[in-house]
Amino acid sequence: MALALVFAFGKSQACTNFLVTKGASADGSCMISYAADSHVLYGELYHYPAMSYPEGALRQVFDWDGGAYLGTIPEVAHTYNVVGNMNEWQVAIGETTYGGIESLYNGQGIIDYGSLIYIALQRSKTAREAIKWMADLVYNYGYVSEGESFSIADTEECWILEMIGKGPQNKGAVWVARRIPDGYVSGHANQARITTFPLAKQNKTSITYKNIDKLLTDKSIDCVYADDVISFAKDAKLYKGPDEKFSFSDVYNPVTFDGARFCDLRVWAMFNKVINGMNQYWGYATGRDIKRAQPYTKDMCQTPENFPTNRMPLWVQPNKKVSLQDMMDFMRDHLENTELDMSQDVGAGPFHCPYRWRPMDWEVNGVTYVHERTTATQQTGFSFVAQCRGYIPAPYGGIIWFGVDDAANTVYCPMYTCLNVVPDGFREGNGSMSEWSESAAFWIFNQMSNWAYTKYDYIHPEIEKRQHEYEKNYIEKLVPAIDQEVKQITDQREAIKVLTKFSNIQADELCYNWKRFYQDLFMKYMDGNLNTAQKPTPGQKYTPIKSEHPKYSDEYYEILIEKTGDKYKAY
Repeated sequence: MALALVFAFGKSQACTNFLVTKGASADGSCMISYAADSHVLYGELYHYPAMSYPEGALRQVFDWDGGAYLGTIPEVAHTYNVVGNMNEWQVAIGETTYGGIESLYNGQGIIDYGSLIYIALQRSKTAREAIKWMADLVYNYGYVSEGESFSIADTEECWILEMIGKGPQNKGAVWVARRIPDGYVSGHANQARITTFPLAKQNKTSITYKNIDKLLTDKSIDCVYADDVISFAKDAKLYKGPDEKFSFSDVYNPVTFDGARFCDLRVWAMFNKVINGMNQYWGYATGRDIKRAQPYTKDMCQTPENFPTNRMPLWVQPNKKVSLQDMMDFMRDHLENTELDMSQDVGAGPFHCPYRWRPMDWEVNGVTYVHERTTATQQTGFSFVAQCRGYIPAPYGGIIWFGVDDAANTVYCPMYTCLNVVPDGFREGNGSMSEWSESAAFWIFNQMSNWAYTKYDYIHPEIEKRQHEYEKNYIEKLVPAIDQEVKQITDQREAIKVLTKFSNIQADELCYNWKRFYQDLFMKYMDGNLNTAQKPTPGQKYTPIKSEHPKYSDEYYEILIEKTGDKYKAY
């Protein structure tokens, strides 16, 4: 199992995506969330300005993870403005890496998963166009990444597209995309989630890649897949069985303990917040009880009889509409109120910190144990909630609520996706993983988070209170006000200028104030104390400070005595 853990989490990306359809959201917007969780990813807001190109222009393709040059492809005549992972037409794309069958890595070609995202965003006005572009790109230029799940949304729809290459000897990829039914929510987190799907030969709303143009014209189409997604698996001896029982996830990314416990458990946590009855999937989600006919072994040929029978559904219908604040808070989960809540065991230390430093797996007396992989995690580079607001037309409707570092300690700041100047705190090149910058949001928020981890019971509640004050003010006051202001502006260039200025002001003020907030909390909790300023007496030269000394938790003292006996006993 230790090898499986290295396989699942050795990648630079280990991310979380949630999807909320228009009919499931409180304000009628489609939303997707994304946490780019990597120990070496620097959090910054990417910007690709809208551009026009002459005929014959070429685009250089670079690997998103490592920056390696991969090749060139023809450029299109005009590209759209992209801010982060969302464009001016309110198309948004996120991803999670699931890896999958190792023999299918390193296919021939020049398109990696990051290029798929950002090229598609620059060329698409709808989620369906993005899916077509992604399918066309890997068909024409090959796919060189591991298995990926993509969240793709616009103002009307949310889709999941799952893809994996065909191995070193082959070009292209096998994939399937499914539309989330309106009124439902979904999620994925480093484990492929699409199992069986409707086949084109049996269902009028499903098509294969050779008919993909129909995806753009027929809104009833809710499933599209590579022509050889099943036949390739059979030829590669990965699947044996009837086509109609083929499961993409169970063949190309068979779920094991780590895929359930560290990946699908995060989806379980989100589903558990919106519907009743998720306890029935607890055995599966914890990896303790994956019900299949025989244990999975590497390189075995999958058959329908051996697919797990207790997997979670791909989507669920929430008990109530999901708000924007709900979506932000989904990203802050630590498995609270479950038996796996890490703030409630000895590893949490005296101040109940719900984080564990890597590695995730460890061994005692030849037995492997693990720490939990929660949605909120310390190594997040950046995260966002993309809000596709169909009730406000492009280019003014799209907002990517952007934050850096640990989602539990960040503030999601509204960035309009028509902006043409990125705020300095989020700007690419303002600092890096090896270069400190006093004005970079990434370092400002990391400084605060790492301070919170030292005395979590005390510091994090103060951060959480301030965090929600900011977000409530954005959601309820500032964004509605600027929307109304822009509604009165007839000149598009002027409107974009106003929204760019608004986004920059919010980010600049947030960075400045968060740095001051950190300074206040540092002074307050310095040296393990709780220091509070007192009202000075008339004529007093300095503000007096009351210094208290918060005790460790009772259970920590008990554990300490259990381990040390009378060593510290007072006589």
